[in-house]
Amino acid sequence: MLTKLFKLDENKTSVKTELVAGLTTFMTMAYILAVNPNILSIAGIPRGGVFVATCLAAFIGTVLMAALSNYPFALAPGMGLNAFLAFGVCLGMGYSWQFALLAVFVEGLVFLALSLTPVREAIFDCIPFTLKKAVAAGIGLFICFIALQTAKIIVNNDAVLVGLVSFKNVAFHTQGICALLAILGTVLTGVMMARNVKGAILYGIFLTWGLGMAAQAAGLYVPDAKAGYFSLYPALSFNGITKSFSEFGQTCCALFDPAGWAHKGDAKTGWALVKGLDFFVVMFAFFFVDLFDTLGTLIGVSMKGGFLTKEGKLPRISGALCADAIATSVGAVFGTSTTTAYVESASGVMVGGKTGLTAVTTAVLFLGALVLAPVFLAVPGFATAPALIIVGYLMLSSVTEIDFRDASEAVPAFLTVAIMPFAYSISDGIMAGVISYTLINLIAGKATKIHWIMYVLTIVFIAKYALM
Repeated sequence: MLTKLFKLDENKTSVKTELVAGLTTFMTMAYILAVNPNILSIAGIPRGGVFVATCLAAFIGTVLMAALSNYPFALAPGMGLNAFLAFGVCLGMGYSWQFALLAVFVEGLVFLALSLTPVREAIFDCIPFTLKKAVAAGIGLFICFIALQTAKIIVNNDAVLVGLVSFKNVAFHTQGICALLAILGTVLTGVMMARNVKGAILYGIFLTWGLGMAAQAAGLYVPDAKAGYFSLYPALSFNGITKSFSEFGQTCCALFDPAGWAHKGDAKTGWALVKGLDFFVVMFAFFFVDLFDTLGTLIGVSMKGGFLTKEGKLPRISGALCADAIATSVGAVFGTSTTTAYVESASGVMVGGKTGLTAVTTAVLFLGALVLAPVFLAVPGFATAPALIIVGYLMLSSVTEIDFRDASEAVPAFLTVAIMPFAYSISDGIMAGVISYTLINLIAGKATKIHWIMYVLTIVFIAKYALM
């Protein structure tokens, strides 16, 4: 039944491969279950409610992706967008979290309306194939950079902004051993890749985690909750689950209560605040970042999965975009920030995931996390880091398909690849690529190769940077 439902034979895959791919994707993005509540709780949203909302938004969004597009993309509340809500909108601009969630909800509806028209698909299709290859490579570097930071291999450095960890200057039994385990896990995963071990990325996660538990048993790793280093042993405990669902009652549908819409800087409350310019500024900010983060993720993961046509188009993209838009609004109703396609979906694609069965598997695991949270949350960041580093390597290989002899194609591609990790933003990388591609080709006398939508995007992006 599954073979027929998800067209496994047509896509040259199997149930086993899809299930392993779904588990791999989940393991590489399960960190969001711990990180999202921590970030959004800073804005005042009950932490337990955010955890439940994260699980449910990821489940519904990913199932919708499978149902509407049959692609192996997983969705969850996006990193960066959650930080923007907490630090930018709530703490920085002074708006309530209910007001911010209302902006996310409306943004999702606007996205849905655009997804039902050719607008979003036209934007996807107009981006030159060279830039699409560059987006995949840039996301690979971005994923690798995030993984290196998560494992504390790359750390803040006052002299040069970032640098390698100095084992002499950090606590070895926490940060030091975690960094070493991540490095060892990367080497072991690389060895398995070199020996063509199927499922090497997933095995690498469990092997690294197992080495961590062994290190804890030997006293090499010492938990320090105050410093953010917890026990690596999984433990079934249902304490707090009831509290989480109780707090979910406080967050679910809270965005629809006008009494919660307030701004601490003035007397505006309720509908007066929504009808003002404030609401549209916040909503547009979410809209803009989400649009190009989503397109960038779809381009990057699709490129490596071989889902794009020779013309660089993504079949069934309308369904994928609709799933993303609906998930955003549903997630806001539950009480979490923008739900979007995850770049970590590439980890499942790299182990063979090709259909919606991969996505459904990931979705079910997110739902199961509601009652098995202690197990899933026990997987430490240093254990998933090797998987993401290897995924980064695989995605970076797209640069080999770029013609570096043609500067009009290669320079914009290079800027796209470079800006993503350095600016810590997929959308900024895309914007840099689009602006440079248009200007370089226009001034070089190659205007005929530029799609008219690229001109529009270039003007919008330049205006965005001029006014930001």
